Amino acid sequence: MMEIHPTPLKDCFYLKAPEFRDERGVFMETFHEKKFRDLTGLQAHFVQDNQSQSSKGVLRGLHFQKGAMAQAKLVRVALGKVLDIVVDLRKESPTFGNHFSIELSNENGIQFFVPRGFAHGFVTLSERSIFCYKCDNYYDKASESGIIYNDATLKLDWHLPEEELIISPKDLELPAFAEVIA
Repeated sequence: MMEIHPTPLKDCFYLKAPEFRDERGVFMETFHEKKFRDLTGLQAHFVQDNQSQSSKGVLRGLHFQKGAMAQAKLVRVALGKVLDIVVDLRKESPTFGNHFSIELSNENGIQFFVPRGFAHGFVTLSERSIFCYKCDNYYDKASESGIIYNDATLKLDWHLPEEELIISPKDLELPAFAEVIA
């Protein structure tokens, strides 16, 4: 049976699906819409799957889409290990402005559900990672936004020294949390 674990953030969960191992390897059902709905009370209908490959120190984020194009995501790591971080941007939420982090790896098999209205980012902690995510809304360039990874208000711990982080020029220009929520 799939295990669902709440986080301190409203509507944000991590999941552990049972693994079936034998001499051939491992099988795992990574998503079942009805089981997810029954266990969380949330409806998630995913329409787009994405995958990225990164080397150690690559930090992607913090990203989100605004308005009608906001996305909920179910993320997991197919290879390697990442630190995944989310920030609740929903002003009406009791956990608005709070963040949560979790290590995801192919070894621990944990998946992480990120609701709409959250900024999301991750950094690769292993030599290489393959990061997979399901989205419940299509990517829309006009709706994309983000928060700078080293925001002074959020004080996020990425578990690697700053000089080891590899960040795209686009992500280095993201605004501060205070600007995003203004």
